[in-house]
Amino acid sequence: MMATTHVGFLSFGSFLPLPSRISFSKRRTFAMAALSDDPIREWILSEGKATHITKICPVGGGCINLASRYGTDAGSFFVKTNRSIGPSMFEGEALGLGAMYETRTIRVPRPFKVGALPTGGSYIIMEFIEFGSSRGNQSVFGKKLAEMHKAGKSGKGFGFDVDNTIGSTPQINKWTSNWIEFYAEHRLGYQLKLALDQYGDSTIYQRGHRLMKNLAPLFEGVNVEPCLLHGDLWSGNISSDKNGEPVILDPACYYGHNEAEFGMSWCAGFGGSFYNSYFEVMPKQPGFEKRRDLYMLYHYLNHYNLFGSGYRSSALSIIDDYLRMLKV
Repeated sequence: MMATTHVGFLSFGSFLPLPSRISFSKRRTFAMAALSDDPIREWILSEGKATHITKICPVGGGCINLASRYGTDAGSFFVKTNRSIGPSMFEGEALGLGAMYETRTIRVPRPFKVGALPTGGSYIIMEFIEFGSSRGNQSVFGKKLAEMHKAGKSGKGFGFDVDNTIGSTPQINKWTSNWIEFYAEHRLGYQLKLALDQYGDSTIYQRGHRLMKNLAPLFEGVNVEPCLLHGDLWSGNISSDKNGEPVILDPACYYGHNEAEFGMSWCAGFGGSFYNSYFEVMPKQPGFEKRRDLYMLYHYLNHYNLFGSGYRSSALSIIDDYLRMLKV
């Protein structure tokens, strides 16, 4: 989601085991901090193994959360805070980061703690990764992302253990056995209802629902398996560490069709070498090009709902093109 930037981050060499106190496998089991006057400082000086904090510096400029780097004698930590939203948003982010981390494929910041702020709002503490000077090698990135999709499988179907957010929009992840049903109801349908409620846009709502009911022909001959997706993969959420290894940030994770990962490709900068390397690991499925705009539609609708009418024409154009293609 283009308006959120997750910047930052502490170096670690190889993957480290997730702490036993944190579980990412069950709904609402992420360790929550007890309230104190300064729970961030308290965690860093106890479980974070630091004896003193040397500096606190603001990092980046996201429009939803405040981000800071905490320098300590035990290394640096990346901390995001939100003064108006409770811990559930950061809990969803932490569970997503943990799920991606556990695939041992592509590098993500390791989450440590989520909690409530005593004055209201919430925070998340995670590993600080020092970024390199570029986004890294596109071919390597494509291969690593495909390896994550191949490794991150679900036996529960399509969805995730918790609902999370795409930007600041709620993202519903109710487990569903059928991908077309999941994508129609919990991705397109949810955004279309928001547009109707927020703008009274009955045109996009009605045409969008016609499309929702007629998606099956776009998936003929395709076996869709649930893969772990980052969920919000645009250029601001893609970087590399100081060794040039790709890093992905700020997820909106769920298990879905791997092609849905490219829904933000209109502002992700994926090139030919990226796709070539990706498809060597995850082969391209029949009809890939026909479905590409379908997965962009979700994100155009979300931008319409978040940022206004500038994105409406792109969303409506995609809907109308599919209605003509499908002759419905």
